[in-house]
Amino acid sequence: MTLVAALALTAAAADPMGPVHGVWLWKSATVLQEPQRLQALAGFCQSKGINEVYVSVAPQSLAEQEPRLTQLIALLHRSGIHVEALISSANGDEAGGPRDELLDRTRSILQFNQRHAAQRFDGVHLDIEPQQREENKGSGNLGFLPNLVESYRAVRALTDRAGLTLDADIQKKLLEGDARQRQSLLSSTPRITLMLYELSSPRDGKTTAERRLKLQQTSEKYLEMAYEGLDPRGLAKIVIALRTPDYGPQLPQMLALLDAANRDNPNYLGWARHSYNDALAESSVLPSPSR
Repeated sequence: MTLVAALALTAAAADPMGPVHGVWLWKSATVLQEPQRLQALAGFCQSKGINEVYVSVAPQSLAEQEPRLTQLIALLHRSGIHVEALISSANGDEAGGPRDELLDRTRSILQFNQRHAAQRFDGVHLDIEPQQREENKGSGNLGFLPNLVESYRAVRALTDRAGLTLDADIQKKLLEGDARQRQSLLSSTPRITLMLYELSSPRDGKTTAERRLKLQQTSEKYLEMAYEGLDPRGLAKIVIALRTPDYGPQLPQMLALLDAANRDNPNYLGWARHSYNDALAESSVLPSPSR
């Protein structure tokens, strides 16, 4: 394959048609170890209708994993799958050293792309979790939001310049703020992924119909709440994420429900499932490395 053709294929993968259907790959070294595991991931994506993969990238092992990462990206691109470098941090919202480290990790992805123009990451996917720190817990506690937004903006300055997509995982309470807070959040990054967790449980005694109705109503509620009182033009679009522990084997039908219920909403981009590692654990292929 020529470089021009490879770049064209990469561009196609970077702009998936139809709604987003994503999946997280945590502890990617486990999958990168053997070629058959790369093939297994690609096969999973094709069988589940997934067109985006968020691949965790550990800064201390990026150089070691680089040959396998290029193989994985090339394999997924051949199937038209958009690949994002997943960067996680508990304190990347904080100014100074933590934010500098976040930006350095982003730059390492850009440098990877410069070395591998034909097998480049299509975007950066941020998982910054200030809500995990004790001082930020609690409903309505959004004191961390201004710093978080500044970190998103700083990363976006790098990704926009490099022509990469940017997505950021958020918890529900970030969309429960006032109009000024939501405007700030939704203008800081072109996409957000709403982690719509803990609505249901396989052991909650509810029927499938009850779980479906609750998910439909809650997804519609948050999509409306996010933009209430705002002009949505130029603001982030929303992907909605569900996780395996909340629905067990019903997860695929719940993801399909999100598309059916929200496909006509112009601010809805699609769904993402957390995570491929859970699917591996269920099939007993690998030990569970959920996070």
